[in-house]
Amino acid sequence: MADTKTERTTTCSEVQSQVPWNSDSINGTQKLWLVEDVAAKLTGGPPIEGSKSPIPFFHILERLKTTPRAGWRRFGVTQGESISDHMYRMAMMTLFAPKSLAGKIDTARCTKMALLHDIAEAMVGDITPVEGIPKTEKNRRESTTMDYLTKNVLGNVDDGKVAEEMREIWQEYEDAETLESKFVHDIDKIELILQMVEYERANACKIDLGEFSWVTCRILIPEMKEWTRTIIEEREELWAGSEHVSYTAIEDPGNHSTLSHQNLTANE
Repeated sequence: MADTKTERTTTCSEVQSQVPWNSDSINGTQKLWLVEDVAAKLTGGPPIEGSKSPIPFFHILERLKTTPRAGWRRFGVTQGESISDHMYRMAMMTLFAPKSLAGKIDTARCTKMALLHDIAEAMVGDITPVEGIPKTEKNRRESTTMDYLTKNVLGNVDDGKVAEEMREIWQEYEDAETLESKFVHDIDKIELILQMVEYERANACKIDLGEFSWVTCRILIPEMKEWTRTIIEEREELWAGSEHVSYTAIEDPGNHSTLSHQNLTANE
């Protein structure tokens, strides 16, 4: 049995830029997205604002339990993970930071960050790249949602102290400048490829989710690259030479991340 391999190399930015965007979805044919409009349509009505109790917020969190991660649905995974499923495993993963990294970061803060990073999706939903919504618009929706949750809904709970910390940690993740935030961003991607392999295994490799493996080129921390390598090796063993899509991160001499897109085929 001989192995053949076709390979195409492209930059990460080129992969992301392949999705078209219609500006009319923001200006013109559709109304500007507002978190208040979403809140008004919630089951049971909009949450009580200015309450001294966190209970209204707890009800909003239920949406994270019931809102599926949207990306998998394009591949027929209709009973997939929820947003909170994703965040919970991320939070657990932060507890296992390798010793060489754990001594440099505030692990407890990373765990909180993992639990908070997608919380705006309770109102915004899980926006995927194929929807073509620009990052600036996605950021606007999520930022205004975080302001709404931490000020309008939680602002009077314990004098707003917990809410202020939540908003601060969420913004730290978005800015992606601290080592803690970079670690959690890496964890976010690693959790994705873990789930990718698990869905492929559960479906006996009848679905190829290799499209999602492009995120490996964005993993920054050496210890996290090691975790990634282990998962990708596990995936290659799973496919056992059968044809599948695989994006593998490469570092070129100029230190620019690129993707090696491989269609691996085993021919007799």
